[in-house]
Amino acid sequence: MYKIAVLGPYDSIYGFATLGLETYPVEDAKQGAETLRRLADGEFAVIYITERLAAELSGEIARLRERILPAVILIPGISGNTGQGVEQVKKCVEQAVGSDIIFG
Repeated sequence: MYKIAVLGPYDSIYGFATLGLETYPVEDAKQGAETLRRLADGEFAVIYITERLAAELSGEIARLRERILPAVILIPGISGNTGQGVEQVKKCVEQAVGSDIIFG
Protein backbone atom coordinates (compact mmCIF):
# COMPACT_ATOMS: atom_id res chain seq x y z
CA MET A 1 0.00 0.00 0.00
CA TYR A 2 1.35 3.39 -0.98
CA LYS A 3 1.77 6.19 1.52
CA ILE A 4 1.91 10.00 1.52
CA ALA A 5 4.86 11.97 2.91
CA VAL A 6 5.35 15.64 3.69
CA LEU A 7 8.88 17.07 3.54
CA GLY A 8 10.10 20.46 4.70
CA PRO A 9 11.01 22.54 7.74
CA TYR A 10 9.34 21.33 10.94
CA ASP A 11 7.30 24.51 11.47
CA SER A 12 5.79 24.20 7.99
CA ILE A 13 4.83 20.52 8.07
CA TYR A 14 4.05 19.42 11.64
CA GLY A 15 0.31 20.02 11.21
CA PHE A 16 0.09 17.41 8.46
CA ALA A 17 0.70 14.66 11.02
CA THR A 18 -2.79 15.31 12.42
CA LEU A 19 -4.15 14.30 9.01
CA GLY A 20 -2.37 10.97 9.22
CA LEU A 21 0.41 11.87 6.79
CA GLU A 22 3.98 10.94 7.53
CA THR A 23 6.08 14.05 8.11
CA TYR A 24 9.81 14.32 7.52
CA PRO A 25 11.24 17.55 8.91
CA VAL A 26 14.56 18.63 7.45
CA GLU A 27 16.87 21.48 8.41
CA ASP A 28 18.78 22.10 5.18
CA ALA A 29 18.94 21.24 1.49
CA LYS A 30 21.50 18.46 1.95
CA GLN A 31 19.33 16.66 4.48
CA GLY A 32 16.31 17.39 2.27
CA ALA A 33 17.93 15.80 -0.79
CA GLU A 34 18.91 12.68 1.12
CA THR A 35 15.44 12.33 2.63
CA LEU A 36 13.72 12.96 -0.72
CA ARG A 37 15.78 10.22 -2.41
CA ARG A 38 14.99 7.78 0.41
CA LEU A 39 11.26 8.56 0.28
CA ALA A 40 11.17 8.30 -3.52
CA ASP A 41 12.71 4.84 -3.39
CA GLY A 42 10.29 3.75 -0.66
CA GLU A 43 6.56 3.09 -0.51
CA PHE A 44 5.43 6.67 -1.16
CA ALA A 45 3.09 7.52 -4.03
CA VAL A 46 2.86 11.21 -3.14
CA ILE A 47 5.48 13.47 -1.59
CA TYR A 48 4.43 16.98 -0.61
CA ILE A 49 7.40 19.33 -0.33
CA THR A 50 7.52 22.96 0.70
CA GLU A 51 8.13 25.39 -2.13
CA ARG A 52 11.23 26.91 -0.55
CA LEU A 53 12.89 23.51 -0.07
CA ALA A 54 11.80 22.44 -3.56
CA ALA A 55 13.58 25.47 -5.01
CA GLU A 56 16.81 24.20 -3.47
CA LEU A 57 16.19 20.65 -4.73
CA SER A 58 15.06 21.44 -8.27
CA GLY A 59 17.49 18.96 -9.86
CA GLU A 60 16.33 16.09 -7.64
CA ILE A 61 12.69 16.92 -8.30
CA ALA A 62 13.25 17.15 -12.06
CA ARG A 63 14.66 13.61 -12.05
CA LEU A 64 11.66 12.34 -10.08
CA ARG A 65 9.21 13.93 -12.53
CA GLU A 66 10.50 11.48 -15.17
CA ARG A 67 9.18 8.59 -13.07
CA ILE A 68 5.59 7.48 -12.65
CA LEU A 69 5.81 7.44 -8.86
CA PRO A 70 6.10 9.30 -6.63
CA ALA A 71 4.16 12.43 -7.52
CA VAL A 72 6.01 15.41 -6.04
CA ILE A 73 3.63 18.23 -5.16
CA LEU A 74 4.78 21.64 -3.98
CA ILE A 75 3.01 23.28 -1.05
CA PRO A 76 3.48 26.70 0.58
CA GLY A 77 5.55 26.79 3.73
CA ILE A 78 5.08 28.80 6.87
CA SER A 79 6.83 31.76 5.24
CA GLY A 80 4.13 31.98 2.55
CA ASN A 81 3.37 31.10 -1.03
CA THR A 82 6.05 31.68 -3.65
CA GLY A 83 3.82 30.70 -6.58
CA GLN A 84 6.00 27.73 -7.56
CA GLY A 85 3.29 25.20 -6.74
CA VAL A 86 0.74 26.90 -8.99
CA GLU A 87 3.34 27.20 -11.75
CA GLN A 88 4.08 23.44 -11.55
CA VAL A 89 0.37 22.60 -11.80
CA LYS A 90 0.09 24.92 -14.79
CA LYS A 91 3.02 23.19 -16.53
CA CYS A 92 1.50 19.76 -15.87
CA VAL A 93 -1.84 20.87 -17.34
CA GLU A 94 -0.11 22.28 -20.41
CA GLN A 95 1.79 19.03 -20.88
CA ALA A 96 -1.32 16.90 -20.42
CA VAL A 97 -3.72 18.82 -22.67
CA GLY A 98 -1.30 20.66 -24.93
CA SER A 99 -2.55 24.12 -23.97
CA ASP A 100 -2.60 26.57 -21.08
CA ILE A 101 -6.12 26.41 -19.70
CA ILE A 102 -5.46 28.13 -16.38
CA PHE A 103 -6.15 31.85 -16.64
CA GLY A 104 -5.53 34.47 -14.06
